[in-house]
Amino acid sequence: MQNDFRLVYLLHRRAHSDSQLMLNTLVEGVGHLSMIARIKGRQALKHNAHLRPFTPILAQYGGRHDLKYLNSFELAQNPLSLHGKQLYCGFYLNELVYRIVPRNEPQEQVFTLYQQHLNILAEQTDVEPVLRSFEFQLLSLLGFGVEFDIDAHGQPISANFSYQYVPELGFVPTDVPQYGFAGAALLAMAEHDFAKSTVRTAAKHLSRYILKPLLGNKALKSRELFISR
Repeated sequence: MQNDFRLVYLLHRRAHSDSQLMLNTLVEGVGHLSMIARIKGRQALKHNAHLRPFTPILAQYGGRHDLKYLNSFELAQNPLSLHGKQLYCGFYLNELVYRIVPRNEPQEQVFTLYQQHLNILAEQTDVEPVLRSFEFQLLSLLGFGVEFDIDAHGQPISANFSYQYVPELGFVPTDVPQYGFAGAALLAMAEHDFAKSTVRTAAKHLSRYILKPLLGNKALKSRELFISR
């Protein structure tokens, strides 16, 4: 199956030697793979230019172990045109997948989720709903999903109550609203409705809280792009 050409997005790259690159890729129908690409000869400049973020390639790779070798590839389509916040968000999607999606494990749906949200980013300027949608759906695919419409006791979330999020349990009703999430906001998140600023703020706090143990102590470099602008 590795002899077939597959659609691939580059998540991260670094020099491996004078003529090789170490790539972290998201492969259609497979998931997150590490590959070595040999960049040399007359096609070196052209190939190096194609191995860029947001530039889908058709790639053929091989290797029996965890580290694969990129045998050949060609440009599948022109790179997406991302600018300003859209570009920063694209880097955020890449870094998030690179950091928390396990390598060499079947994660077919992650590719589809990533491609869908990357294309949405290229078409709209209101980027925050796209990020929250991607984060929560990615967490769900990885087994860390949140049930926004049912509390930890199996009861429907009420718009009139407040809830505290407890890891591995879910949302527990609380009498201290300032330390919890409004039920109305949770119900909006369940519908991926991030139109209200209160819902966006709550969703950002919740996603960062859930992502923190997965990311560890190392800060996301892509977040620094937003802070510096």
